[in-house]
Amino acid sequence: MIGKYERGDNSLSIEVIVKLARAFKVSIDYLLGEGLNANYDKETIKRLDDLESLPEEEKQRIFHYMDLVIRDYKAKKAYSK
Repeated sequence: MIGKYERGDNSLSIEVIVKLARAFKVSIDYLLGEGLNANYDKETIKRLDDLESLPEEEKQRIFHYMDLVIRDYKAKKAYSK
């Protein structure tokens, strides 16, 4: 049965795709490898979801720290050439 899906002889129904996404606790776009979050691993997606639930002030603190880390990384990379 799985071999038919792998060879492209059969296609999954939308119901099966939804069940798989729920079973693996991922979005359908993640499962299909399409969309905004498709390139992120499950842990990153969970962190983004958790971030969205924080108060705005806490989000801004995290973004500020991220900006500092990214800036420092880019500076090290630029000076190491």
